[in-house]
Amino acid sequence: MKRIAVFLLTIISSMNMSASVRVVTTLADLADLTQRVGGDRVKVDYIVRGDQNPHFVEVKPSYMLKLKSADLFLIIGMELELWAPQIVDGSRNSDLEVVDLSKGIKKLEVPTRVDASQGDVHRFGNPHYWLDPRNVRTILGEIVSALSRISPDDEAYYRANAESYLENLDAKIAQWEAAMKPLSGSKVITFHKSWSYFADWLGLNVVDQVEPKPGIKPSPGHTAELIQKVRKGNIKAIIVEPYYDRSASEQIARAAGTKVITLATSVGGVDEATDYISMMDYNIQTLTTAFQ
Repeated sequence: MKRIAVFLLTIISSMNMSASVRVVTTLADLADLTQRVGGDRVKVDYIVRGDQNPHFVEVKPSYMLKLKSADLFLIIGMELELWAPQIVDGSRNSDLEVVDLSKGIKKLEVPTRVDASQGDVHRFGNPHYWLDPRNVRTILGEIVSALSRISPDDEAYYRANAESYLENLDAKIAQWEAAMKPLSGSKVITFHKSWSYFADWLGLNVVDQVEPKPGIKPSPGHTAELIQKVRKGNIKAIIVEPYYDRSASEQIARAAGTKVITLATSVGGVDEATDYISMMDYNIQTLTTAFQ
């Protein structure tokens, strides 16, 4: 009987493991949020580290292998991950469901026209919407729906986890907004247009980018213009993502008397950003400290 009991436990354990929804996400942020919703009923992996530029990812066979056995592939969408279709095709996983999480997002900076002279402009708008934590509710709703399509019996479990997380997140949002309220209207320069949703949420005034156009390296002429703009405009800080070269930003800061700060765009972008909430904690604390 003991052997039979052990055998049955092994079978049940195996069934539970096989019942887990296998998810791959593009960004580490999405992996964190998916794990919060799915708990022990999902297995989650991701492609892009937080210290990597999500726009440009070298396609590797190992990424295709990750997708080969996955049920879901969650992407930010809006052409952030132009490399993703190649990985999907290479996985040869005909059962894979690709989920674009941007469907319900109110999109910013949707261009009226797109051509090569504008740099790397996204046709469907700025894709960095996850940096406004108010959009996490929409993201989690899509994640719950996607997981529930694969495992309908677990839908209530997913929804309960999502609501629990959102209750905590809402409290943090109120805390972050209170900390940043005195800084509303403060002028900043960013390296890339990563911070439009973040700035819209907090009332920051992004006056320019170190990149003259998205994806274009800063030129000496543009750098000189920014130095003058900082000197005349009371610009509080230059915000740089962890994966961009800081040299041009630091040149501007030294010449014009401002600060360069690194903010994390994704989980793992800095050591302190171990999950989505700690990433936002780090960003808010770094900003408030820089503006003192």
